[in-house]
Amino acid sequence: MALEIVNAYIEECPACCFIGKRYTPADSVNGGYGHKWGEWWRNDWFAPLEKLPLMPLVGDSTMAALRVVNGEVEYWIGFFCQPGTQPPAGYEAVEIGPRRYAVLWKKGDENNGELYGLESHNLCLAELRRHGWVRAEDDWCFERYACPRFTAPDADGRVILDYGIALEV
Repeated sequence: MALEIVNAYIEECPACCFIGKRYTPADSVNGGYGHKWGEWWRNDWFAPLEKLPLMPLVGDSTMAALRVVNGEVEYWIGFFCQPGTQPPAGYEAVEIGPRRYAVLWKKGDENNGELYGLESHNLCLAELRRHGWVRAEDDWCFERYACPRFTAPDADGRVILDYGIALEV
């Protein structure tokens, strides 16, 4: 079965900060950051962040956020937190102003890579156009690994990854 978009809606997020660890293309393997997620789970790096004042859009999820800075992708793993929250030692923070996100539920096979990468992103951009929504160029996107949508595969082994794309105001 091919990757599909099964839900699309707008989610408002007030000013916040993203706290976690920042990665650049030099940190990727074959253009991806899956190995970094393995480090997070092995080192229990989410535990200190779970004690912080998280934003409602986090819910019962782990998060990643990405943006383009000077032509290069920054990929962050961590959480959206209340603005001004100080990061624990070993973590970084970036303040983010209020945003409107198009949230797209991408349904697919986590293991074959179809949920990630440029082809998946372009499918989401096509869905934005279908709704008449306009992406804020080089602005924030996020991946929300929501429980149980992402953690409990359906009968075909497919999961749902929430993918948010900042919209022009």
